[in-house]
Amino acid sequence: MSLITLGVADLGRARTFYEQLGWRGQEIDETVFFRAGGLALVLWSRAKLARDADIEDVAGFGGVVLAHNVATRDEVDAIISSAARAGALATKAPGATFYGGYAGYFRDPDGHAWEIAHNPGFTLAADGSLVLPDFGSRD
Repeated sequence: MSLITLGVADLGRARTFYEQLGWRGQEIDETVFFRAGGLALVLWSRAKLARDADIEDVAGFGGVVLAHNVATRDEVDAIISSAARAGALATKAPGATFYGGYAGYFRDPDGHAWEIAHNPGFTLAADGSLVLPDFGSRD
């Protein structure tokens, strides 16, 4: 797992909350990233997150997406296929993303949403942990 994305009602309020806990956020394109060890916590509009995952039942959507970033597009395809064979519901077939990457979404048998992504802007360390770029941040 590389990222946990929380769909929030008010991005500014959510960012302020986490920064008051001592976390340092970086905002880009109405999305706030917080480094959390080898993972990232991401804040994004709940409606945009549901739309990005092609989840139609927004009212029944818990507002959390777990993400697994991988090194190649082929890995995205393979993992989404494996998940479907294991009983997942593919909500969005793998394809090109707005950020220049490649991703797909599925929900596990209990309805938890997962994004499998290849993002050329994110570096993966040898152990698979995510290395966030410096997006620039507000002080």
